[in-house]
Amino acid sequence: MIYHLAGREAWERAQREGEYRGDTLASEGFIHCSNDEQILRVANRYYRGRSDLVLLTINEERVQSKVVYEAAPDGERFPHIYGPLNLDAVTETRSIIPGPDG
Repeated sequence: MIYHLAGREAWERAQREGEYRGDTLASEGFIHCSNDEQILRVANRYYRGRSDLVLLTINEERVQSKVVYEAAPDGERFPHIYGPLNLDAVTETRSIIPGPDG
């Protein structure tokens, strides 16, 4: 499984449109994802203080677009989805409520 943090509005739009494009597919060419060991650090670093988040649990084997693991500047490899995310690859969604420290 891989994971992606989505804004609630973007996730609701995806459900109406039939696919999820996120906020980086158009600008960067892919949707950022994380593995289970990375997601908490990503949430604390990039999404601190947001109360509109939904955690998408994604079955990588069901993703129709290409998934590529690529190195970040520090060398850590992250999964990226190169195309829209088909909704049937999302196996679970959870609202994320940040604590006082992130």
